[in-house]
Amino acid sequence: MAPKRRLSFWEIWNMSIGFLGIQFGFALQNANTSRIFETLGADTKNLAIYWLAAPVTGLIIQPIIGYYSDRTWHPKWGRRRPYFAIGAIFATIALCLMPNSSALWMAVGVLWIMDASINISMEPFRAFVGDMLPAEQRTRGFAMQSFFIGIGAIVASFMPWIFANWLNIPNTAPEGEIPPSVKYSFYLGALMFLVTVMWTVLKTKEYPPEELVEDGSEEGHAEITDMEKARFMPKFTKVGSILLVIGAAFSTYVYFSGIDPQLYVMGGGLAFFGIMHLIAYGLLSKDKKGNALVHIVKDFNDMPKTMVQLAIVQFFSWFALFSMWIYTTPAVTSHIYNTTDTTSADYNQGADLVGNLFGIYNGIAALAALALPWLARKTNRRITHLIALCLGGIGLISVYFMSSPDTLWISMIGIGIAWASILSIPYAMLSGSLPAEKMGYYMGVFNFFIVIPQIIAAALLGFILTTFFNGEPIYILVTGGISMILAGFLSLMVNDQDEAITT
Repeated sequence: MAPKRRLSFWEIWNMSIGFLGIQFGFALQNANTSRIFETLGADTKNLAIYWLAAPVTGLIIQPIIGYYSDRTWHPKWGRRRPYFAIGAIFATIALCLMPNSSALWMAVGVLWIMDASINISMEPFRAFVGDMLPAEQRTRGFAMQSFFIGIGAIVASFMPWIFANWLNIPNTAPEGEIPPSVKYSFYLGALMFLVTVMWTVLKTKEYPPEELVEDGSEEGHAEITDMEKARFMPKFTKVGSILLVIGAAFSTYVYFSGIDPQLYVMGGGLAFFGIMHLIAYGLLSKDKKGNALVHIVKDFNDMPKTMVQLAIVQFFSWFALFSMWIYTTPAVTSHIYNTTDTTSADYNQGADLVGNLFGIYNGIAALAALALPWLARKTNRRITHLIALCLGGIGLISVYFMSSPDTLWISMIGIGIAWASILSIPYAMLSGSLPAEKMGYYMGVFNFFIVIPQIIAAALLGFILTTFFNGEPIYILVTGGISMILAGFLSLMVNDQDEAITT
């Protein structure tokens, strides 16, 4: 059996460059969506619930795309690349629509479409590394993706500022209108998304399924056996019933207690997962072993141990990140610029600064991504992740102690290092524990542990902000910093099966 060949630097470059465009889309979304929502009249305390479209979309889309991309093959377009292309086309359209939203409901709807489209392109890219690279090159492959993510994000985050300060395009607009500098940034981001993703589609060739089977990388998609059916049917019933009851009980409590209605999201999410388990039980009881939902629920309940351990780390890492993305703009404009008036020059200057700060941390992430494989070789991947996440948590907490806009870039150093590690190290640890024939699906399911903390953040942060922090967003950033440090120490518990292979 011939193992997968080692790819050259430029081959890894070509297969990763699509992430440059994908991150253009995500960076514009992360840095400007709260600004667009507030401009269109959103209340700061409701920002998290408006952002809910993004994680819910990822929760639904990514495992489905992963499941079907595992089972896709076209002699010309391959396995993952059709999904790259389809997502890029729809994301390009959505990026053009977002800054032209005329009402808040339209912006929220476009965010839903945009995030779904970006996820369609992005999800198979993670599995692509596992498909194409031998184990000893996977850390390098994910680090290359992190490099492009950093470069794309720094350019995209700075674009409104570049258009306003270098090209004299207006950075303010009448009440309820998006500034032209933001609009042109989204247009350029749409073009970059399409061009770079299509570069990967056209410049990369994938292994046919028969070659992966021949070299032992893939075993094929086995049907659920009678023994597995007997084992999983009771589990589907038990897990489904428990989740449904807890979800319904929690929603009932929210209703009668009169607390923040955003908490319905948590109850609804638990009930939804319970219903999916019960539907899968019903299908399996009718012997529909080949049904996609049955396979998705079954494999979710049969995750590798390493994936479960990483899920806990991911939860606290992404809770911190989502806190930062939602509340950095209102935190900086209120804590540093002392304004909440979205039409004022100070507010828009502060919002531009946030875009620049996001660009800085992504630029640092691009550089850090090149150093992470070296650090992992000198220590190991768990220690590397611990160091990076602790630096990121300190960076978030430090924003509270900054009194001048000119010093905020210091906080971004640790955040950038953490971001580079979050985008590469967990995936490198995970890929070695996954069955190759389910790489796409499990990479999609792994997104649950990015999305679930975002949903919880969306449900809780507004409540926490008004109940405990007197409406001051800066304390949300401090909470995020503590969460990220905790994630760093939890990473030491992960069983990294390929720990010795970190090139």
